[in-house]
Amino acid sequence: MGLMTFLRNRAGYILVFAIGFAIVAFLVGDAINVGKPFWSANQKVVGSIDGNDISIDDFGPKVDQGVNQMKQQYGGSANAQMTAMAVDQAWNAELGKVLLTKEYERLGLTVSEDELLDLLQGSNPSPLIKQYFSNPQTGQIDRVTLMNFLKSKEAQAIQQSNMLQQEVTNQALQTKYSNLIKNSVYVTSLEATDEYNNRNKLANFKYVSLDYTSIPDASVKLTDADYSEYYDQNKARFNNPTETRAFEYVAFSINPTKEDSLAAKAQVDKLAADFQVAKNDSLFAAINSDVKVPFTYLSKGKLGDPALDSAVFNLPAGSFYGPKLSGNSYKIVKVVQTRFSPDSVKASHILLDAAKLGGEDKAIKLADSLKGLIAKGGNFAELAKQYSVDGSKDKGGELGTFARGAMVPEFENAAFDGQVGDVKVVKSQFGVHILKIEKQIGSSKVAKLAYVEKALTASSKTKDAAYKAASNFLNDVKGSDFAKVAASKKLKVALADRVTATQGFAAGLDNPRKLIQDAYAADKGEVLPEIYSMSDSYVVAHLTGVSPKGTLSLADVKNDIKPMVLNNVKAKTLKEKLAAAGKGNLDQIAAKVARQVSPVSNIVFANPVIPGVAQENALVGSVFGSQPGKVSAPVQGERGVYVFSVDGFTNPAPIANMYKQKEGMLLSLGQRSLGAAFQALQDNAKIKDNRVKFY
Repeated sequence: MGLMTFLRNRAGYILVFAIGFAIVAFLVGDAINVGKPFWSANQKVVGSIDGNDISIDDFGPKVDQGVNQMKQQYGGSANAQMTAMAVDQAWNAELGKVLLTKEYERLGLTVSEDELLDLLQGSNPSPLIKQYFSNPQTGQIDRVTLMNFLKSKEAQAIQQSNMLQQEVTNQALQTKYSNLIKNSVYVTSLEATDEYNNRNKLANFKYVSLDYTSIPDASVKLTDADYSEYYDQNKARFNNPTETRAFEYVAFSINPTKEDSLAAKAQVDKLAADFQVAKNDSLFAAINSDVKVPFTYLSKGKLGDPALDSAVFNLPAGSFYGPKLSGNSYKIVKVVQTRFSPDSVKASHILLDAAKLGGEDKAIKLADSLKGLIAKGGNFAELAKQYSVDGSKDKGGELGTFARGAMVPEFENAAFDGQVGDVKVVKSQFGVHILKIEKQIGSSKVAKLAYVEKALTASSKTKDAAYKAASNFLNDVKGSDFAKVAASKKLKVALADRVTATQGFAAGLDNPRKLIQDAYAADKGEVLPEIYSMSDSYVVAHLTGVSPKGTLSLADVKNDIKPMVLNNVKAKTLKEKLAAAGKGNLDQIAAKVARQVSPVSNIVFANPVIPGVAQENALVGSVFGSQPGKVSAPVQGERGVYVFSVDGFTNPAPIANMYKQKEGMLLSLGQRSLGAAFQALQDNAKIKDNRVKFY
């Protein structure tokens, strides 16, 4: 409703970093140096990129804006995951801002004043302008609202306009840079033909396999040499793009006990009895409910609990529902009123600013006068253009069609409760409205509900007992073997591994940020200093591993690679067994190893999946490199060891359109090249990430 309403609605989206993140999101890798050295950094520096320090004073508001945007998008209150995502978005935007800006300057990329004007107001405007200023009904840009926005002299509008213009400029520079990178790659006819054949040439073959599971793990004795051999052959797999840490923990449950549940049920039953005789339903619900549901007409599907929603909307006015335990809360509902109401309304309005008219009384007096003029045949659209302070005045006050929940309650109730043709005077937080109901569409049941929800939580006694147990355990494990102490107390030890410094989650933990922060301040083997509070438990933890950025050592990965090393050792035995079966045909080999010959048809190189078995890259690669009719040497695969014989290949028809083949490859190659270019910028930048100190 007006320019300021537009700004309020859009403020969560027109962010300094929001659009910059759009391209950076898939480019930015995790090549970030995280670790203990941050403790010596300036206390306000979140990080630095090529010598550009990022202050928490600048970074924090961007994180807050990101969190608010997610709350608008997903609903509910902020949580650790939302915060972690917002921190990552803000950081990625800073990376893009610094690294890409330097690259733009090096390459001489700019956006001229004429280009910017065309992107804002021209016939082919920026996607951002289309996003923010398109009419939802027509899909066309509302140029009146756009120009009002750009020309407004209001301080907030000027600030938002400058931010938007900067983001339009950033997006244009990103597009130029992307096109420059994409246009630097080329696909030859030979490469196009090779790619075409990889996806269309068919292979038919038969194989005999011996699975790794045919040898019990317990019968294999692994040596240090076995581990070293596998590690040396696969060292490239062990590159760690960013530092990670691992910790073990014991959780002490604070879920409600049986006694807690019985006590809660008694309290809720009393609450329900009081609710049934309450004289003011809305006040009772507002005071007693843990979850606030507006005391207004709601349509079916708005309660967030399908079973509850279905039950309540089948009840007549005056009915009482509950208390009913659903999930982790009791729900009690009094159906105050029901009726049928439009699904949506088309309306127009004239908005009067009471402050500019000398107060609300004068605004209402003017509204009543205008309502009288309209009743006598006055032109509503002309009066809107003359008197309204809302941006809709240029369209005669038209607001279009809206459903419940789109407008403030006072305006919504007036629009949905009235009749087509009604003209009403309505007060709201925005001012005084003269509302005209143009059209009402559809009809469905709505209900005014007094809603009380009480969470089933653990009692103070239960929480205190869990905290005491956690405190005793923390004292016992300091300077002792964590696992042994836990075992002696019959406590379950859980593991969270590969935890990065800024992530907002960890295995089995719903609010681990403080724990992760302390893990990154600890040395390997240390018990972390606190008892950490989760929604359903108290947690005691100790740091078990630090995996630095770069190639991990054998010691770092030894536990992780044990299954692969086992298979590697088993593969040697199985290869020998297949080799000893001789070099006859597959049927003879199958008989000697007591296996069947399995046929495979229509396999392509680009999709090396053996139906019903596994993805076997080495096997399929060997097939396409073999001649038909010959029995292969044993091939070590993912699931076992194979010998095979190719029956034949079916070559595809010649490429019908070489240009289209190349074009498709260039699209994919261009995207990969763009990511590779940005990764190269990161690899050559001096990046110091201190975020774990602050979040």
